[in-house]
Amino acid sequence: MKKIPHDELLEILEEYSYKYNNPSFIANDPISIPHCFEQLQDREIMGFIAATLAWGQRPVTIRNCYWLIEQMESQPYQFILAHTEKELIRFNSFVHRTFQSDDLLAFLKFFQAHYSNHYSLETAFKPNAEAKDWDMYKAISHFHNYFFSQTDAEPRTKKHVATPIRGSACKRVNMFLRWMVRKDAYGVDFGQWNSINPADLLCPLDLHVSRTARELGLLTAKQDNWKATLELTENLKLFDALDPVKYDFALFGLSHSKMLGQWG
Repeated sequence: MKKIPHDELLEILEEYSYKYNNPSFIANDPISIPHCFEQLQDREIMGFIAATLAWGQRPVTIRNCYWLIEQMESQPYQFILAHTEKELIRFNSFVHRTFQSDDLLAFLKFFQAHYSNHYSLETAFKPNAEAKDWDMYKAISHFHNYFFSQTDAEPRTKKHVATPIRGSACKRVNMFLRWMVRKDAYGVDFGQWNSINPADLLCPLDLHVSRTARELGLLTAKQDNWKATLELTENLKLFDALDPVKYDFALFGLSHSKMLGQWG
């Protein structure tokens, strides 16, 4: 594959970021779920659940999330704080691929434990807002350990809360962090968290993004793991060091574009 000149690649990335980072993108993406709400905690709860369930067909993820919202009476935060054990029975039939009712109940118990003592889920990723040496490896690793310290989840639930300690690319967690941290004027990402710098975010890496990144010469790693996530993000910083993850929109868009493959 021939190498794409830096300026040409920048133009491509900027074009497709602009094309997909706009409100028309929201409706058919899992980010539409937290966009159903105005309250921060509702967005966090349903945003994290939607990101966790975001694999497979997007319409299925969105439909299952709407079902969960309905079961929580359209008030996830209030339901988390005030539900009774009897009310949890309504979730016993929930299944999304390998994510089952036991996993969902562990998530709900975690949220209840956390929000009983904290205003926002942000502190679950960065307990000390002033910490200067806090990177995404530390943030996501801390969140994973903290999550399972707050709930008696079955061991199988651990596969649904990724950690870089195991080498995972942590795609869904990084996507959720993008939603909550990135700030711009286009109205897709929320940008409501302030203790994490957008420049420190990592690009969510899935099969489609990694394939596109390799074709563009942005990724050489053979496996889609934590090291690949770091490599891709470092290469994206060559085009925008302050907001590298905005190019997640471009990589997503290019993976669905007829243009992909013309550089081979």
